[in-house]
Amino acid sequence: MNKDSLLREGERLDDLQCNYLKIIQDPGKFCFGMDAVLLSAFVKIRPDTRIIDLGTGTGVIPILLSAKTKAKHLDALEIQPDMADMAKRSIQWNQLQDRITVIQGDLKEASSLIGRGIYDVVTVNPPYMTEHHGLKNPHLPKAIARHEILCTLEDVIRESHALLVPGGQFYMVHRPFRLVEIFTVMTKYHIEPKRIRLVHPYVDKEPNMVLIEGIRDGKSRITIEPPLIVYQSDRTYTQEILQLYDHGSEPSETNQK
Repeated sequence: MNKDSLLREGERLDDLQCNYLKIIQDPGKFCFGMDAVLLSAFVKIRPDTRIIDLGTGTGVIPILLSAKTKAKHLDALEIQPDMADMAKRSIQWNQLQDRITVIQGDLKEASSLIGRGIYDVVTVNPPYMTEHHGLKNPHLPKAIARHEILCTLEDVIRESHALLVPGGQFYMVHRPFRLVEIFTVMTKYHIEPKRIRLVHPYVDKEPNMVLIEGIRDGKSRITIEPPLIVYQSDRTYTQEILQLYDHGSEPSETNQK
């Protein structure tokens, strides 16, 4: 295979610094951010599990999880044809076709499209903002990644419950200001919040991300993990963030949600 033929005009090949993996991205559309790297580090996955990543974009989360876990198979669902195509080509580049399958389709119809109760783990890095939060990016791929244009939080959680086996694990990264809504919708669809970790840009700043683990049909009990601090006062990464990057890629921060 001529790998150079997998790149299109305007795209770049980024080194994920993890098992020699690389990912194809288009800076004019959307590049993965720190949130995807942190989510891939937060998950706890048993061997031989079946995983699906919802709204996968260019496939960074399943590609990283292919190296970090012994998952049996990873599916990646993406509605935007150009993003799904980039994900497929990245999988070809890394020769992961036997481990990762990209499915083009609508997250809102995921369980109808794929099937119910077939995954041990669902991961998702969904749009953080409702249609009423802030200004939408005029560039559609970036707007879709950041605002609930094509799916809502309820769509994400409803379909995650439908896709999961009883006792299956749900992992999501989101914004802390929506935590009350997140927990309300999770419990509505019988995904019990079990573990959360707040991510702070600096030790003296309020958190701007939250990592969440839930269990389908789980019992009520939640663990609050110690906060994760991203930067030291001199704007360099903390030791814990550097250790996470040792097992994954440093993202393009300008493209975070």
